[in-house]
Amino acid sequence: MDNKKRIAITGGAGFLGSHLCERLLEEGNDVICIDNLFTGRKDNIRHLMDNPYFEFIRHDITEPLYVEVDQIYNLACPASPVHYQYNPIKTAKTSVMGALNCLGLAKRCNASILQASTSEVYGDPEVHPQPESYRGCVNPIGIRSCYDEGKRMAETLFFDYYRQHKVDIKVVRIFNTYGPRMSINDGRVVSNFIVQALRGEDITIYGDGTQTRSFCYVDDLIDGMQMAEDVLALVLYSYEKENREIPIPSKREDIKLQGKEFVNYVACDTMEYRKRYNNKAVKKTLTIPAWLNEKACSMNINFSQVLKEALMKKTGMM
Repeated sequence: MDNKKRIAITGGAGFLGSHLCERLLEEGNDVICIDNLFTGRKDNIRHLMDNPYFEFIRHDITEPLYVEVDQIYNLACPASPVHYQYNPIKTAKTSVMGALNCLGLAKRCNASILQASTSEVYGDPEVHPQPESYRGCVNPIGIRSCYDEGKRMAETLFFDYYRQHKVDIKVVRIFNTYGPRMSINDGRVVSNFIVQALRGEDITIYGDGTQTRSFCYVDDLIDGMQMAEDVLALVLYSYEKENREIPIPSKREDIKLQGKEFVNYVACDTMEYRKRYNNKAVKKTLTIPAWLNEKACSMNINFSQVLKEALMKKTGMM
């Protein structure tokens, strides 16, 4: 392969990182997977261990890393609230010191580097949907700030390394991503719904159910990250499959309560987080959103079918 590259992926044993490792190996690259396994899992990359072009290094990127590479994908950082709030100081250090160490490596190796940023940099936005030009509305002292501000500082460092040292940088702001290898306890919408449905538990919705989220299937996200990395110039890109938001209780297939409560609405201080109010009464229905079926054929669980069957069973409709 003429354009074969040696690529380092920090956070490579995580949900997104493991899919990226797979993709880059399939394309014939040498891949170095770097992870301290705080939230990453060896099971995510076990099937890659026998590949002669794959190397796993257990390492914390708050410490300097010395490897020779052509490209770097910096994905290392706990991404779900339950994980990044467990040790908020460590989360901030991972974002900031990790970015510094990765940028230093890119500068030394003359490598291009992509930062996996987040929609959290917009905080509690006042603009929907959020364009890259929007600067956000962020609380610097809240319980989510270790992640939000850490990622914002990482972006600052990336652009300063570009301006001062001409490092070839790319930054992608990732919205809610779902797919195989999601952790069942990461506290996010898709995994929460599926796990609770499989267990026959009530579906929990934080807030009053009027909030919206943008979702992206993992394969589409990896496509977007690779396209961004392949761009020859600096790029800042917010990646989601479509420029739209999906209501948590949306409008595809309603499963009626028939007088039985199976949705728990839980009060939440951050219920306004990346959502749009529609001033309508809280619905007494729950939807199976269309995005859950977009690539069901390639997933271990048919999300919408699981939800539909579980909820119909709970309401006595089957």
